[in-house]
Amino acid sequence: MLTLMLCRYFTFLTKCTSPKACTILLRGPSKDILNEIERNLQDAMSVAKNVFFEPRLSPGGGATEMAISVKLAEMAKAVEGVQQWPYKSVSEAMEVIPRTLVQNCGASPIRVLTELRAKHAEGKHTFGINGDTGKIVDMKEYGVWEPTAVKLQSIKTAVESACLLLRVDEICGAKGARQGGGGQQEED
Repeated sequence: MLTLMLCRYFTFLTKCTSPKACTILLRGPSKDILNEIERNLQDAMSVAKNVFFEPRLSPGGGATEMAISVKLAEMAKAVEGVQQWPYKSVSEAMEVIPRTLVQNCGASPIRVLTELRAKHAEGKHTFGINGDTGKIVDMKEYGVWEPTAVKLQSIKTAVESACLLLRVDEICGAKGARQGGGGQQEED
């Protein structure tokens, strides 16, 4: 049996015997608040979808980024010369997330990041930053997790963006060298 209820802007179908979809009705005092509620709901639904299709989680609070940073710094020590620079650069870049979390809490980034780096060097890879206090906590106990699929995509996008910027810089540098003679002047 299907029942229709007409409202000012909506049509409600109730008492469906075999529903295949559902609708979430959002209400709020203003369009701005409704837009914000809708955006938050979309984010939550995307997280649920990602976890459903790829059910792996990573510790949050910058723990994953710091673990990657520490490992890359170790790998850089095993390489000699300029070949270690990419490892060091990516290692430093991965610390941006925990550093930003610490700064947003008003804590001392140098002290807290040094302490967090030491925890990760000891093999405690689930330690991250408490986003409220800026202190180091075990994300496993604290209960802060992020979908691994989102984390992997973020890292891939960051690396691809860096490569694109390097390519553009290389093209601009080559074009400037052709037009300006590469900084060398011809003698008569």
